[in-house]
Amino acid sequence: MHITETVLRDAQQSLIATRMPFDDFETVLDQMDQAGYYSIECWGGATFDSCLRYLNEDPWERLRKIRSHMKQTKLQMLLRGQNLLGYHHYSDDTVRRFVRKCIENGMDIIRIFDALNDLRNIETAVDACIQAGGHAQGCICYTLSPIHNLEMFVSLGKQIEAMGCHSLCIKDMAGIMSPQECYDLVTALRQNISLPVYVHTHATTGLGYMTYLKAAEAGAAGIDCATSCFSGGTSQPATESMVYALTQMGFDCGVDARALNRINNFFLPVKEEFSANGMFDPYVLSTKTDALVYQIPGGMLSNLVAQLKAQNAIDRLDEVLEETPRVRADLGYPPLVTPLSQMVGVQATVNVLLGERYKSIGKEIKSYIRGEYGKAPGKIAPALAEAVLGEEQPMTGRYAETLPPEFEAARAHLGSRARCEEDVLSYIAFPQQAEQFFDRRERTFTASYTIKEVI
Repeated sequence: MHITETVLRDAQQSLIATRMPFDDFETVLDQMDQAGYYSIECWGGATFDSCLRYLNEDPWERLRKIRSHMKQTKLQMLLRGQNLLGYHHYSDDTVRRFVRKCIENGMDIIRIFDALNDLRNIETAVDACIQAGGHAQGCICYTLSPIHNLEMFVSLGKQIEAMGCHSLCIKDMAGIMSPQECYDLVTALRQNISLPVYVHTHATTGLGYMTYLKAAEAGAAGIDCATSCFSGGTSQPATESMVYALTQMGFDCGVDARALNRINNFFLPVKEEFSANGMFDPYVLSTKTDALVYQIPGGMLSNLVAQLKAQNAIDRLDEVLEETPRVRADLGYPPLVTPLSQMVGVQATVNVLLGERYKSIGKEIKSYIRGEYGKAPGKIAPALAEAVLGEEQPMTGRYAETLPPEFEAARAHLGSRARCEEDVLSYIAFPQQAEQFFDRRERTFTASYTIKEVI
């Protein structure tokens, strides 16, 4: 049973909003490399944005530094298909360049998903990954609805295999997949495709540990876990606990239990520091069974709480939670994963606070209804579709095909501020944050150069 350790990406993203700087974990990387993990998820998701926006780090340099310590262990990242690491679709030339640079800078496994399970939106990234020599892991975003069922998921699995992916991941971002549902789905996939099946879930609802045990029994190839002090709640089940239980059940996880203990001991004071400064809110560690009803991922719930607090409306949280599944149904039951989770949550909040449903419709929701994010899983509520589209028809093609190449224009805009191709890609992904980072970098370089000249 392969173990993927998430403390450097999803665990810290789920618990402390991806605020862990490289300096906080650099000295444990060599130990992590010796622990026997199948892979370490350390990049992608929100790490790229957070490096530029909050940590004043070059995300590409962060990846190269991690790679320099990892001699034996595969590095893994999460990519949002045509959205890359951002929140809208990018042109095919950008996607291909970005994926190639991920591999060139040290990435081994790229887990690629589309928020709508519209697999047209992962084809370019998958092909680019394969062409660059990386391991392409295609995803099924797991969700529950009147239209999502075993047959649909198996069909997605077959398409992922036909696409040429090396493995498949069941991505349960809200922790709502029950042990039995997991067993049935892994079993069905293994009966219909030959790809190794990996399972990703969260401990949000309290089901995660049990779900992983049933995944193992069904023949899953691996699971995602988090070192224990950064586990539980909206993060993943604890690595040490899962390895202990699976080993007793006869599964070889390939990891050194004593090394896991040393790694956890290293991260304990890191956690304490984030707890002391208020970034690690104990709220995210509580079990939230309401997610089984509302299907709201932990990160999305944290965002809703923050939005309502900012507007002095936290007392309306229950109303927003009840409105969220109604908005999701109106939109054709999209899985609640980035960026759809944020879009649905914001629209539900607006509906509640304005006291009238869809009195104001967000521009992202309008883009979704126009088909710019891909094909909606189900039928969009006719009245809502009419309010956005009027007499127009939603697009049926792949939106990225309408986008002109972006890279050369971005390179020309940046001029000498871009020191390499990676800088241009950072700018395309997050223009404002990247330019601010480049300005800070230049000021730091100039100040350092001046001091050396004086000396």
